[in-house]
Amino acid sequence: MRYVFKKYGGFMKLFKILLSVLFSVLLTANAFATEKWDMALAYGASNFHSANAAEFAKNVSEKSGGKLTIVTHPGGSLFKGGEIFRAVRTGQAQIGERFMSALGKEDPLLEIDSQPFLATSYDDAMKLYQASKPAIIKGLDQKGLVFLYAVPWPAQGLYSKKEINSVADLKGLKFRAYNSATIRMAELTGMAPTKIEAAEISQAFSTGAVESMITSPTTGKNSKIWENGVKYFYDIAAWFPKNMIVAHRGSWNKLDKATQKMIMEEAAVAEKKGWALSKKGNVADKKALADAGMKVGKVNAALESHFKKVGATMAEEWKKKAGDRGASVLATYN
Repeated sequence: MRYVFKKYGGFMKLFKILLSVLFSVLLTANAFATEKWDMALAYGASNFHSANAAEFAKNVSEKSGGKLTIVTHPGGSLFKGGEIFRAVRTGQAQIGERFMSALGKEDPLLEIDSQPFLATSYDDAMKLYQASKPAIIKGLDQKGLVFLYAVPWPAQGLYSKKEINSVADLKGLKFRAYNSATIRMAELTGMAPTKIEAAEISQAFSTGAVESMITSPTTGKNSKIWENGVKYFYDIAAWFPKNMIVAHRGSWNKLDKATQKMIMEEAAVAEKKGWALSKKGNVADKKALADAGMKVGKVNAALESHFKKVGATMAEEWKKKAGDRGASVLATYN
């Protein structure tokens, strides 16, 4: 009996040792396990925002030492543009890009960059970004999101199928809107707004659902807007709206501090490159519109004055909506 017990006790001791080794192996494997993040992008792979995001994802994946792999899904293939913010917030996607000012209902500060004629140059757009960034990051953090970086579109211009020479020419014009600011601008100028995401622009113009819009020369070039009967681009430089990259807080917290630090460093690199690409596109893409046969120019003095009055009205409305937070950001900006 003593022999059996001794033998059994030895077996148990060996079993415990093996169990301990197995547990250690599992812990080590878990420590080096690769996290996989799906990155939802609304715009096509050739769009400079998407291309920049793809490079960011590649750099992070390579520099993580196998700890993190980011897979990009451009063109709304994972989630459509209007679904991305919710998807990242709920963790359905670990990371994604969203047009900031489309989220005004989530936080009025996210649409500060789409207030008409508040910032009409890249220098002013950067100053506005720096003034608003701390408050925006804090607001996103409260929603369970980690802000990584933001990149502007080129200056927004007015597209139209017909020539626009007066305020009267705007009346009743079927207008593609993409956020509350463009909807309000349409209302104040007498145009008839319809909210349409960027991926649906070509179809909307080809079917006659819209006949004008305010957006970047890049969006017009990428959608080959001239093929849908749009002949005019008026370079009014109304605003420089941005796309932002955000990550799900729960997914972020699974990463070690070194990986988080590296991601933030790569985000800063992507942001700097993205702003440079935007500036390049602001020139090259307007040339592409002209080369395609569109008439690219400015609005006349009367129309410019009208748009600026509309912008002033919208600014006052936004201040009331944004409250003390908005007033503080504007004071810093000014």
